[in-house]
Amino acid sequence: MLLYYITARKQFPGAEQERRERLLDNICEALRSGVDYIQLREKDLSGRELECLGREVAQMIRASGSKTQLLINSRTDIALAVGADGVHLRASDISPKDVRTIWREANGAKDPVVAVSCHTEAEVITAKQSGTDFVVFGAVFGKSERAEIHVAGLQGLRSACRHDFPVLALGGITLTNARSCIKAGAAGVAGIRLFQENEIENTVEQLREL
Repeated sequence: MLLYYITARKQFPGAEQERRERLLDNICEALRSGVDYIQLREKDLSGRELECLGREVAQMIRASGSKTQLLINSRTDIALAVGADGVHLRASDISPKDVRTIWREANGAKDPVVAVSCHTEAEVITAKQSGTDFVVFGAVFGKSERAEIHVAGLQGLRSACRHDFPVLALGGITLTNARSCIKAGAAGVAGIRLFQENEIENTVEQLREL
């Protein structure tokens, strides 16, 4: 069961500084609770701001001794700069193979973790063929941020999971419906509200028991 926390500080109440502090507190709790991945997704931040936040989160992870891996949303350059473990890409972003080439040339360290957002079975197949480590597939339940992305439902998730490749379920995932995603073949679950609107330690504990 892989657990994938996608950050969204703007969902916290208050002014920017309060939101940032809440986010860092939440990330700290996620590290203690053993979340597998944190995707730093703060898309509204400038490159400089995202790098600053990413550097702080990366330092928190190293200081904690946690095995949690940090992925930066769509920015290979920033992931390299802050010492993250890899990147999370949109299906339309640079290919995972190109990310790995850039990473090796710039860093020379171990290969990055590369995750890709997918919304159709065809995108899952393409991601697998292009060298992705795993995909985050949705929206399974609820609504997507983008109007053109329809709810896939459990049937769509089943189809996405039939290619012998790790697929994490995203979109309206709750403690109540997460089990159905695993039964559909998902290797784990991803979410924003799942980890930001619930007590993380309890959430992780319950999800690990599925």
